[in-house]
Amino acid sequence: MIHEILPVGLLQCNCSILGDENSGEAIVVDPGDEIDKILAILHRHKLRLQYVVVTHAHIDHIGGAKKLKEATGAPVYMNEQDLELYRHLDQQAMMIGVPTPETTPIDVMLRDGDVIRCGDIQATAMHTPGHTQGSVSLLIPDGEQTKLLAGDTLFRDSIGRTDLPGGNFGQIMRSLREKLLALDDETIVVPGHGPLTTIGRERERNPFLQSL
Repeated sequence: MIHEILPVGLLQCNCSILGDENSGEAIVVDPGDEIDKILAILHRHKLRLQYVVVTHAHIDHIGGAKKLKEATGAPVYMNEQDLELYRHLDQQAMMIGVPTPETTPIDVMLRDGDVIRCGDIQATAMHTPGHTQGSVSLLIPDGEQTKLLAGDTLFRDSIGRTDLPGGNFGQIMRSLREKLLALDDETIVVPGHGPLTTIGRERERNPFLQSL
C-alpha cells in the first residue's frame, strides 16, 4: 500500500494519500488545503482517486474537499453528525483568519462500521465522537501492520480539544477507552496533526489516558 502523509494548510493537517498498487485506485483522507500538492502525489503514483474521506468537519480537514472532488470526480464521505459544523465553515474561517472555502454536498454519510474498499485497501470507519460529534477514525490493515487514521481524537502525548462547538470531554474519553485503547499496542496512529505514534506508546505515556 502506498501511504503518503502531507501536512496541509495553516494548521498543518495531516492529509493521507492511500494508494493500491495493483488497481491504481486511491483514497484521500482530510484534504484540508493545498489540493495541487495532493493531485501531484496522485499523479506521481499514477493513482485514480475513488474516495475523499473526512474525519471531521473542521475547516483544516475539509476545506479543500470541494476542489478535490471537482478535480477528480471522487465522492466525499463524512459522518452526518458533523453536517451542522460543515454548514458553518464561514465562522470557522473567521476564527483562524482565512478565507471561507466553498462547500460541496456530502455524497455518502459515513457510519460506524462502514468499510471502504479500494483495491486491496480496506478501511473500517470507527465513530469516535468527542472532538466533534461526527468524528471518525479509520482502521486500515497494511501488511503485518495496522494503521489508525485518528483524525483529531488522539495525538502523540495528547488528545483532541473538546472546547470547540460539538466537543464533549466525556465523549472523547469514552471513544478513547472503548474504541482506540481496545486496539493492539502495535497499531500505528496517524494523528490529524503532528508526529506518528502507536497505541502502546500512548497507553503508557499519554497523560490523558492514564486513568482509563
